[in-house]
Amino acid sequence: MGNHFHVSTVGCDSWAGSLTRPFRTIQRAADLAKAGDTVTVHEGIYREYVNPKNGGEGDDKRITYKAAPGEKVIISGGEEVAGWIKENGNVYKTVIPNSFFGDFNPYKEIVWGDWFINQDRVFHLGEVYINGKSMFEAATLDAVMNPVPFNEAREPEWSLHCWYCEVDDENTVIYANFGQFDPSGNTIEITARRFCFWPEKTGINYITVSGFHLTMAAPNWAPPTALQEGLIGPHWSKGWIIENNEISNAKNSGISLGKEITTGHNEWTTIATKQGTQRERDVIFNAIRIGWSKENIGSHIVRGNVIHDCEQTGICGHLGEVFSEIYDNYIYNIHHKRMFNGAEVAGIKLHASLDCQIRGNHIHNCDRGLWMDWQAQGTRISGNLLYDNDTEDLFVEVSHGPYLVDNNIMLSMKNIRDMSQGGAYVNNLFGGFISWARVTNRFTPYHYAHETGVHGLMTILGGDNRYYNNIFTGTLPENEERETKIDVDCWLHTEVKLQEDGSVLKGLALYDECPSGDEDWSRDLFSVDSFANVRLPMYCGSNIYFHDAKPFRKEAGSVEYPDMRPQIKLVNEADGIYLSFDFGDKLGEVHTATVTTGFLGIAFEPELPFENPDGTPLCVENDFYGNLRPAGGITAGPFEGITGGLQKIKVAEYK
Repeated sequence: MGNHFHVSTVGCDSWAGSLTRPFRTIQRAADLAKAGDTVTVHEGIYREYVNPKNGGEGDDKRITYKAAPGEKVIISGGEEVAGWIKENGNVYKTVIPNSFFGDFNPYKEIVWGDWFINQDRVFHLGEVYINGKSMFEAATLDAVMNPVPFNEAREPEWSLHCWYCEVDDENTVIYANFGQFDPSGNTIEITARRFCFWPEKTGINYITVSGFHLTMAAPNWAPPTALQEGLIGPHWSKGWIIENNEISNAKNSGISLGKEITTGHNEWTTIATKQGTQRERDVIFNAIRIGWSKENIGSHIVRGNVIHDCEQTGICGHLGEVFSEIYDNYIYNIHHKRMFNGAEVAGIKLHASLDCQIRGNHIHNCDRGLWMDWQAQGTRISGNLLYDNDTEDLFVEVSHGPYLVDNNIMLSMKNIRDMSQGGAYVNNLFGGFISWARVTNRFTPYHYAHETGVHGLMTILGGDNRYYNNIFTGTLPENEERETKIDVDCWLHTEVKLQEDGSVLKGLALYDECPSGDEDWSRDLFSVDSFANVRLPMYCGSNIYFHDAKPFRKEAGSVEYPDMRPQIKLVNEADGIYLSFDFGDKLGEVHTATVTTGFLGIAFEPELPFENPDGTPLCVENDFYGNLRPAGGITAGPFEGITGGLQKIKVAEYK
């Protein structure tokens, strides 16, 4: 039994930290807590940055930080500001001494880093909030005085609530257009801290953070080639549990499971002597040199959190997230302002998701839902609900596999962006389309089984994917208009395949240039001059295609119903979100496959089987809800035992 410290807003840091004599700050408890100790925080707002000094010593001796049961505990990186001076109309001003911010002034610091796109203007790490909702940073004072809607935002009219800052040697001046809100009668807050919960040192292992609302922090842009900051994160440690929290209003990333600083920090931007992908390769080998391994790093659990209103990612990680489980999280409104951008934006964005298990998450209103970038190997993405994501539900980039995507519901206009190989897609419901591209100019790593050691590097020849027991609905009515506006010349969509009538090709026919597994395809692999032109074989079967979705040219056991257009709707009700659909009795016409390790074979480049993280064989035998499917009678798609006629089933709880 360890110590049990208590923290309360009516406590005092010179007290003992007991239930009757609690500490005033969480940091005081964090200074003292050691392996096996528990810190219980009681109701109230704690405006502080918690920097845990010690870690636990394994799952049975972790340090636990938890909100008291039934009590609302907020850890905020923001400070309330009153006394705004009216300038003109709805525009007010405040003058804050720089000493107020200490050694970190977010209105002096700018957003920057590798793969960051600043839209030819400066963005600061600070924010201004009206009643907990962030305003938009304007580029000039005139833009605050005379605002116009930013039409690319999810809420263009809210963008009229904007602010601008000026910083000199002594003061920070903030101008804000509060619109219809009188600052004297509403809560106005500004960002004052970079982190809410983040160890300054690396190697602070086995910490649990449970039940808090963590909000309003200013971590910087988090690319894979830099220190990956987050509002909360383990900072290159092992064995954290981040559970049942609400995490909101990070300037960039909410949770970071990612990289530390010594292996590289934005050298592509600051030095510019190597291209970014080469810097990323360097980072990986630098990490191995300093002890990146299963024994030291990763194996985190991120579960049951509500993550929203972060501008880069809900969860990010490069290298530091290996062997982790991310499940039952609700992630929405990620990158909803859309003012700045870059190649690191998604609900969940992971590089090197080795053996990561990503399941049961509810992700919508994001730029991308999931982005598995480089080294998705041993990764399993299962039972997630994804919809209304701008670019796609899942992007798998320059990975060699093996990885498994099963029993997911994907209903955005674009479901999969495939720039990888070695994937298996099983029992999914696809309500949009897939895009595909080969990547023959980027060498990316693949690993030995279930470890961080790099086995080799290779380009993406394309193909080597498996699709079984999936439902392809064809174009859903709500996506039809958006499809007509796709810019196929844009770099985001160059791999979209169009039909003769100009519509986007649905289903798996876009892979038709690839061979099938029973065709002669390998002879060019042995030629130095022609191996890069090889397409790897596709393995497809037991899928069902509706409306305008078309199969791969060689599938066994698949069926098509071009004259049937199923109506699929998500319905919000008081107790959760329901999916309504009607596939008639057609699911029973598909002769489904029992998908196992033996059935899937091996991923081409790493020459490894599709198996569980512990090396045991897998069988895709559970449905979207985790229910065991009957042996020999699996239903196509993510739901088992669907009968004919209109169905309405619950797919998400409200958190």
